[in-house]
Amino acid sequence: MSARDKSGERGAEGQRFSKDIDLCMLTDRQRLREKLRRLHRGKAGGVEYEKFSGELREAMARRSERAQNLPKPVYPEELPVTQKRDAIAEAVKNNQVLIVAGETGSGKTTQLPKICLDLGRGADGMIACTQPRRIAAISVAGRVADELETSVGDTVGYQIRFDAKVKDSTYIKFMTDGILLAETRKDRDLCAYDTIIIDEAHERSLNIDFLLGYVKRLLPRRPDLKVIVSSATLDVERFSKYFGDAPVVSVEGRTYPVDLRYRPDEDDDPDMPVLVGRAVVELMAEDERGDILVFLSGERDIRETADHLTRQRLKRCEILPLFGRLTAEEQKRIFSRGKNRRIVLSTNVAETSLTVPGIRYVIDTGLARIKRYTHRTQVEQLLVERVSKASANQRMGRCGRMEPGICIRLYSEEDYSGREDYTDPEIMRSSLASVILQMKYMGLGDVEKFPFIEPPTPAMIRTGYNELFELDALDERKNLTPAGTQMARMPIEPRFARMLLEGAKENALSDILIIVAGLSIQDPRERPMDKKDQADQLHRRYLDDKSDFTSWLNLWHVFTRESERQPSNNQIRKWCKQNLLSYRRMREWADVRAQLEGEMSKLKYKLNTKSASFEQVHKALLAGLLSRMGIVTDKKEYRGARETRFHIWPGSGLFKRLPKWIMASELVETSRLFGRCVGEINPEWAEKLAGSIAKRTYSDPHWDPKSLIARAFEAVTVYGLPVIEKRRIHYGKIDPEKSRELMILFGLVRGEFRTRMAFFHHNRELVGKFEEMEDKSRRGGIVVDEELLFEFYNSRIPKDIYTGKALERWYHEKVKEDRGLLMMNEGDVAVESVSGLTADRFPPEIQVGKVRLPLSYK
Repeated sequence: MSARDKSGERGAEGQRFSKDIDLCMLTDRQRLREKLRRLHRGKAGGVEYEKFSGELREAMARRSERAQNLPKPVYPEELPVTQKRDAIAEAVKNNQVLIVAGETGSGKTTQLPKICLDLGRGADGMIACTQPRRIAAISVAGRVADELETSVGDTVGYQIRFDAKVKDSTYIKFMTDGILLAETRKDRDLCAYDTIIIDEAHERSLNIDFLLGYVKRLLPRRPDLKVIVSSATLDVERFSKYFGDAPVVSVEGRTYPVDLRYRPDEDDDPDMPVLVGRAVVELMAEDERGDILVFLSGERDIRETADHLTRQRLKRCEILPLFGRLTAEEQKRIFSRGKNRRIVLSTNVAETSLTVPGIRYVIDTGLARIKRYTHRTQVEQLLVERVSKASANQRMGRCGRMEPGICIRLYSEEDYSGREDYTDPEIMRSSLASVILQMKYMGLGDVEKFPFIEPPTPAMIRTGYNELFELDALDERKNLTPAGTQMARMPIEPRFARMLLEGAKENALSDILIIVAGLSIQDPRERPMDKKDQADQLHRRYLDDKSDFTSWLNLWHVFTRESERQPSNNQIRKWCKQNLLSYRRMREWADVRAQLEGEMSKLKYKLNTKSASFEQVHKALLAGLLSRMGIVTDKKEYRGARETRFHIWPGSGLFKRLPKWIMASELVETSRLFGRCVGEINPEWAEKLAGSIAKRTYSDPHWDPKSLIARAFEAVTVYGLPVIEKRRIHYGKIDPEKSRELMILFGLVRGEFRTRMAFFHHNRELVGKFEEMEDKSRRGGIVVDEELLFEFYNSRIPKDIYTGKALERWYHEKVKEDRGLLMMNEGDVAVESVSGLTADRFPPEIQVGKVRLPLSYK
């Protein structure tokens, strides 16, 4: 080929490259641009280049089709966010990140993705909308699909754990923040999306904070990506500064006047049900209609308050509890209104995540159970605390949505003024082990350098690392171990992942999958307020007095047998209802188990076909629960790791037995520290599982003439618990130098050596001869002291010999060359001459009458 032809070929290639780059710029896809550049730099052949060009043109065609078919949204005029639509659209066009502050009910969750559609977003990738909870992702997807006159799974889809309705034609995808985080493992640049809306960012869950940090790092690599952070509170300046002074658009909520009243009790320890009862009577005296929402700290307070209000015999009132463990039927009652006034007794679940319709009045106790993680003891606390100002205002905002309302706070205005502005983000009160593990796996660098909106403290980070060391997920250099890499691939807590790996090793994987899946979901055993005794009786059938973990297996096997027997899903639903089990959670249990089995299959682990023993199952479980062991004390409590003290949860099958040693799946502090889901263990199992975490101490080193080695007693502790109290061991492997000293002093010098070595018997006879002369002369000092005898052997025996067997092997080899090896002479044994101690002065025997008696001298 001529130079002219080559020049023409390069020119054609350059033109083609330039043209394809222009196409990539039109698609705004960083991935395609980078791939094209790599191909060009590598001087790819014509076939490979043409293949990529085809891929690029297909992408262009899809983009063109999506752009042409973009839905044309219509906006409800009554929603406050509609009035700010133009301002929001302008901010999205001109900025990569936008912060939207909108009160609950302003419509931001449903309308923001539609505003993005109007701007042409969604043509080059879906619009991702994250929600903190699965139920919200599904319900909001349905609402937006209705407004766009389409069905869920078409233009609008959703994805949650074990359920997805998404097509190639989907423009808006609602999902939990955990799902989007999981997608970063395979799609590091989140190329499937051209817009990301992080909703309810004010909740500051661990996932939300992690996602915010990930997106912040991603923005420079994806200049085409648009990000909207939506928050329901006024703490938006923090988000704005975090994203480089991103613009903020505030949207007013639909609110009517709210009459705020403070009704504190002067008693330092008020009876909360009584205070709630007074407030209910006050509200009922003002208005015969209008539902009341009461915020209480937890399930126990709800039950006690419900009992108190029932005894008040309130007219035409229906008392409804609202908390996480409600049955499906009980939850449905919250959202259906009848003829009677409803008094809804709720935990803080009704603050932002759940809207109860028809609420006109709110009674706020100002309390909530807040989950905190104690980093020193690695214990979760669920203590009743005063809620923040932001939470109190969220509660007040639940009334006055449709008409004027009243909010009664059962505390003083001064109390309110002294509260924290916002609830601590979850990252400041949680274990960081899972976050660190995922960051290591994804190659995101050290957690200390990750751009969290509020960086965790060094103590929190150190605790997270320590937990991963305990689980053998990290080595001493803080790098992932092979086990840690496998654990990071599993969509569960690191502790549970560690159990699965050990379950495979113990040939008990089938059983561990069932238990871990059960522990990963909300307990399916239901306990309705009006059927508590019946529930206890029904659920008692599954209990095992040695292990609550076995109780999970019992429940699973009963359910699976019934599922096989019943001809239809309706029949098994009916069976679950009769036995006070949640069918939905039982199905979720099965789904989680199947998902985890799939993950283990990808890692080449197989299920056990033979039933595993109690020991195999509980050894595997203990691998994830080493810091949650306990030994019973004389006070009928358990001493746990790091000197914690805890009790067995009253609902446990072991509550009355109190075995000596147990492990707990979790330690939670409420009224006191409880171990939940516990099982009996053999503490010796912990030694091997703990590895370098186990601490060993040794006592009473001594020479053992039978085995010709130095021995000692070993004690092994794990997190301060004595898993091995006194075990006799070979001390030579622990301290060879000390063992050698014991061998020489006790074995050779003092004669506690059982051997046929010639030098030993010669030397003992020689020393014995001079010791006898000391007795005859009735004075000491003839035989040298033990230090000189010790030094004789010490200077001649090699330093690496510390057992009798090793000494004999060495001696028998060397004595062939030196027959006098290790033989002592009189100068080595005696300090002075003993020539005067003759036989006539010290006869060996004496004549007494006709009898001759042998003599010894002492």
